[in-house]
Amino acid sequence: MRAEGVDTSCVTRDTGAPTGLILFEPRLPEVTRVQYYLAGSAGSAGSAGSRLDADRVERAFTAGPPPRVLHLTGITPALGTSARDACRRALRLAREHGVPVSLDANYRSRLLSSEEAAAELRDWIPYVDVLIASDDELPLCAPPGPDAVKALLDLGVREVVVKLGADGAVAHSADGELRVPARPVRAVDAVGAGDAFVAGYLSALLDGEDIAARLDRAVTTGAFAVAQPGDWEGAPTRAELGLLGAGQGTVVR
Repeated sequence: MRAEGVDTSCVTRDTGAPTGLILFEPRLPEVTRVQYYLAGSAGSAGSAGSRLDADRVERAFTAGPPPRVLHLTGITPALGTSARDACRRALRLAREHGVPVSLDANYRSRLLSSEEAAAELRDWIPYVDVLIASDDELPLCAPPGPDAVKALLDLGVREVVVKLGADGAVAHSADGELRVPARPVRAVDAVGAGDAFVAGYLSALLDGEDIAARLDRAVTTGAFAVAQPGDWEGAPTRAELGLLGAGQGTVVR
């Protein structure tokens, strides 16, 4: 992570637990089996990540200037009670420090039931400024009802960003709806596309770009991800964004 320019100053080691592991098994061009070795189970303490606790989160907010954005995903609370409590503490700390919160729903049925995920994520929504989800994940985040997007905006989420895969993406906010098409590439491996999309969106947000530019960069980084094998290996540098014509997409309201 340091080699990629990530600040690891708040990282601590847990010598009593292994690093988490995810195995990808490509079976068909559109089918990849995924096995997780992350969460604790009977006779297993789980991965080091599953033992994240609230004290470590506290240090990330107090060791220096507060973060510019707190980003959470729906995977972390699925890893165990300690990780879940750490997420809840992080949300409260973000509120106390005025830090905007981004949430990628990122639901994984192998880790948590839909009922459990919905109960947790709906409690988080009042803290969330930017929600990123696929169409089928929105009902897990919103209270029951016919219009999940409207309900989420009414609860205070500023931006509801919906990933539409090959159809691009759409962002909903108080200003209305904004759509961008996907960037056409030859898809090699879809694994990691969602994370790449989020990375593009958040990097543009941190650059002070508007929603249209954020969406444009998000579909660009997502396209880079699917165009190469591997989870993160295809992620572009800033200098490479223009290789797919970033900034040239058409936004449809």
